[in-house]
Amino acid sequence: MKHSPILTLLFSLYFLTSFLSIQARHHFHTKHKHYSHSHNSSSEISLPPAPLPSPTSSAPEEAPSASASPSPSPEVASGLLDVRKFGAIGDGITDDTESFKMAWDTACQSELDLNVIFVPPGFSFIVQSTIFTGPCKGGLVLKVDGTIMTPDGPESWLKNNSRRQWLVFYRVNGMSLEGSGTIDGRGQKWWDLPCKPHKGPNGTTLPGPCDSPVAIRFFMSSNLTVQGLRIKNSPQFHFRFDGCQSVHVESIFITAPALSPNTDGIHIENTNDVKIYNSVVSNGDDCVSIGSGCYDVDIKNITCGPGHGISIGSLGNHNSRACVSNITVRDSVIRVSDNGVRIKTWQGGSGSVSGVTFSNIHMDTVKNPIIIDQFYCLSKDCSNKTSAVFVSDIVYTSIKGTYDIRHPPMHFACSDSIPCTNLTLSDIELLPSQGDMLNDPFCWNAYGNSETLTIPPVFCLLDGIPQSIPANDIDHC
Repeated sequence: MKHSPILTLLFSLYFLTSFLSIQARHHFHTKHKHYSHSHNSSSEISLPPAPLPSPTSSAPEEAPSASASPSPSPEVASGLLDVRKFGAIGDGITDDTESFKMAWDTACQSELDLNVIFVPPGFSFIVQSTIFTGPCKGGLVLKVDGTIMTPDGPESWLKNNSRRQWLVFYRVNGMSLEGSGTIDGRGQKWWDLPCKPHKGPNGTTLPGPCDSPVAIRFFMSSNLTVQGLRIKNSPQFHFRFDGCQSVHVESIFITAPALSPNTDGIHIENTNDVKIYNSVVSNGDDCVSIGSGCYDVDIKNITCGPGHGISIGSLGNHNSRACVSNITVRDSVIRVSDNGVRIKTWQGGSGSVSGVTFSNIHMDTVKNPIIIDQFYCLSKDCSNKTSAVFVSDIVYTSIKGTYDIRHPPMHFACSDSIPCTNLTLSDIELLPSQGDMLNDPFCWNAYGNSETLTIPPVFCLLDGIPQSIPANDIDHC
């Protein structure tokens, strides 16, 4: 039987359409589903480097791998891991530590490019002191939209757990800690330990155990993002970054009472390539503190206070060597604080602080808006020493606002033997918060100049460069 050309053409089109439909369905069902999260281009999660040697620190218990189950749940298969699927209750009473460990281990061992550990809103999860260990096989997001809480004070802390840290992320590369939720350190019972300064006259302390945990610590980690969270009432520092690289902190809120002891907002140590942007810190100590070994740090649009301001140091304690360089603090507000922008070092140290710029900062009723203190001491019996951390190449520009009249608006107290050099001031306007009497700036062994007329005028800086500085005290770091 002879077929017409039209019938042959219709049959061919039907066959081709059926084949393409089958192929499209096959492609859809075999494609992985990925969860995305927004980041600034400078803080995108990158893939982790080659595996590092096994850490010697204690690690979470081994969780069953995803491949061990014959039919993994859709959440695990897609890279979204709700902690409740691992047994977490979130009633604010039950200890959910093991569930968080299992979720972490599952995410860390996953072959997917990105895994999201989800802490859902409307729940409060209690987690004991825990080390979350990497390196992980892919990028990892801990998305906190609910609340994570510490055990309620020292009496609820497990005896075998460290009292110096709470949530630790160790050897993690390519991680984001983010969300709209809260991390609550419940620090009041720690602040009230007998060894801590009390609120009575002049403060009193008694002997006894005094360790208090840092809320969140990143140790030997890289390519980190912290974004959007509220962190409150840490027993000690709220964040601590030790030995880290490429850290981006964005749009976080840190709060603790003004009299809470040692509750620094963000502390960095031996850490470089740090960006801290668009955040609010109100606490009982430094909003941001920069320790030894830090360089390439950019701090922008921070609202700080009440607290102790933004500090480099303290450095050189116990005759140690300290190196800090290339630090910028800009476009920020510091209000009702003991200090504004501060560099503080102990006598007897060595090393250097150099290449620091404080720019476009508004002060509101700050006791010491601009301060270098190379005689930092926490007691009355600190002896004078000849060695010191060398402070040089510090720029203060466009710093304006009001200061507490009980203190000088600018205070440059430099070492007797190792003077501060190349201090540069421009566009400074600091007025008393009460009355109209300007306090004179204070200088001691400080060399520098004012590029523009400042208010109040700074006549106490020494001109030029000191004739000799012992080379062994200012070795370049």
